[in-house]
Amino acid sequence: MRGNAEMIANLNPYGPPLIADMDTGFGGPLVVTEAVNQYIRAGVAGFHIEDQPATKRCGHLSGKTVVPVPEYITRIRAARAAIDYRRSDIQLIARTDANQQLGYDECIARLRLARDAGADVGVLEGFKSHDEARRAVRDLAPWPLMLNQVEGGHSPVITVDEAREMGFRIVIFSFATLGAMFVAVKEGLQFLKKEGRVRIRGDGSAGEQVIGPKQMFMVCGLEESAAIENAATGGKGTFKDA
Repeated sequence: MRGNAEMIANLNPYGPPLIADMDTGFGGPLVVTEAVNQYIRAGVAGFHIEDQPATKRCGHLSGKTVVPVPEYITRIRAARAAIDYRRSDIQLIARTDANQQLGYDECIARLRLARDAGADVGVLEGFKSHDEARRAVRDLAPWPLMLNQVEGGHSPVITVDEAREMGFRIVIFSFATLGAMFVAVKEGLQFLKKEGRVRIRGDGSAGEQVIGPKQMFMVCGLEESAAIENAATGGKGTFKDA
């Protein structure tokens, strides 16, 4: 998790801030502290930590359970103490998955305790309706809430405009790139199996921009690397056409 977060955060250190998942904190207070320290060093802007047990599952699958309140709040306190010790501005986002098992009121009670323990932002995972989402923002105001929008999950679809009108301060789309990637890879491999060659959307047909190795490397900083080499060698770098 830390390695992936560090790689993504440093694709463009001056780009959009990265919010990363910390699951359950990966252990007790000492492990939570080390996880927070690693996320800070990785360049993460904020992370969410939840109240499921260590043997957790996706927030949009059935059969979720949550740990007792004292264990959950211990995670939040440990994370808050680690942040304060490092004098970091990383944002601590407290998430609860209790709605499925224990209901809305328990979620609100847990998030209020997490807020009081030092969480900067809250997440109620698995809203059952638009009205419930709107009510959560109102019940926890003025404390900011983040919405985790997962298309095809257990919660209704809430658009950015709807979330803004409800009063959510942050919206993340956890499944947006993963779902699109799954569809693209599946279609690409089916085409390869049938036709015996690879077809990439954006292969230059129908006026689309060509996507090849160079375009992929440019996403990872090829132009910046070429500029550094050319500046250091007086324009004699090897990336002539970068």
